[in-house]
Amino acid sequence: MAANARLSSRSRRAELLHGIYAVVDESARTLEIARDVLGAGICILQYRAKTGIVAQTLQTLRALTRERAALLIVNDDVAAVRAFDCDGVHLGPDDDGFYDVARVRAAIPEHLIGLSCGTVGEASPRRTEGADYLGVGSVYATPSKDDAGAPIGIDGLARIASVTALPVAAIGGITVANVGNVRRSGVAMAAVISAISAAESSAAAARALVRGWEQA
Repeated sequence: MAANARLSSRSRRAELLHGIYAVVDESARTLEIARDVLGAGICILQYRAKTGIVAQTLQTLRALTRERAALLIVNDDVAAVRAFDCDGVHLGPDDDGFYDVARVRAAIPEHLIGLSCGTVGEASPRRTEGADYLGVGSVYATPSKDDAGAPIGIDGLARIASVTALPVAAIGGITVANVGNVRRSGVAMAAVISAISAAESSAAAARALVRGWEQA
């Protein structure tokens, strides 16, 4: 896909739901990490700003992802998707709209909706109707989410993924050492946070994750 491409439809956006999915928290290094992961070939970037979106940061991320024809997903904030022309929103159980996907879909009909799921029941087709992908985990123990719950492991990941036809992004404790196992489970994506942000070189870590996924 050409640089500066605008992904204007839900179906075009959904075509990019594969591979490494990078979650970048709001921090002094947000833009640096974003440039590193996009430069490594990662085509999905989620902006997570738990204490509030920084407009200038999100505007710059939108420009960077558009240059790379990559997806920009916003955590929690449906209004921000529309205000900043992002590609989608990711919602967890504590977020407005998680239990009313139809309302979110009506607000952003051509954008992506991702839902966090940790059990078979949460991932059921009836429960997730209208969504575009599921974030499933925590697969392994993770320092990135205090409320992640007990790890479900690869077997738990595969069990939850088996009940949905939606693309699944495994999340939680994924590293270069285990990303191959995650891909071999059959899921479409591996979402990472600290594996990149806590690395000595986020660029090197991103490249290693992409390589590990592609070689599995």
